[in-house]
Amino acid sequence: MAGRRRGFDAEAVLDQAMCAFWRAGFDATSVADLTKLTGVNPPSLYAAFGDKKALFAEVVERYQRTYGAFTTRAIEEEPTARAAVERILREAAAEYTDPGHPRGCLVLSAPELGELRAAAIDVVEAKIRRDIAAGVLARDVDAHGLAVFVAVTVRGMSCLARDGATREELAHVARAAMSAWPAPVP
Repeated sequence: MAGRRRGFDAEAVLDQAMCAFWRAGFDATSVADLTKLTGVNPPSLYAAFGDKKALFAEVVERYQRTYGAFTTRAIEEEPTARAAVERILREAAAEYTDPGHPRGCLVLSAPELGELRAAAIDVVEAKIRRDIAAGVLARDVDAHGLAVFVAVTVRGMSCLARDGATREELAHVARAAMSAWPAPVP
């Protein structure tokens, strides 16, 4: 027996749910909100995605592959921690103020995603430690403290964007933050 054909586009529903969670957060977004927004009734929504928590997990994974992917690309593609962080901050200024989607960062605004945020700090710290080991940065650079500084800056940029800051204002924050970066080893 062939499976029943779904009466909705699951990708479109994920995008709509992503925007809802992005705007209001997990707790403030009810299943009723999601069904009203997507036009999908609760039984069909549950059948396709599981409960609200499972849907949120899919949304977060989708966000990381799309709107939030600029951070991973910068870490992977840039040769140094400084270049990666500078790119992350520059692209955050653009991404967080893009009028094509909610402002700020879904991951940074969701209290439930603390583990993801901690993992992001670890990734930046590892990139900084590689620079220290390679002699790009001095041995006395506090890799963890610098990674936390980057996280605070990115999170602040997300909050400012949600409050209406412009791309130019966030770009200024990015430039100011980079002025605090330790000098490379001569």
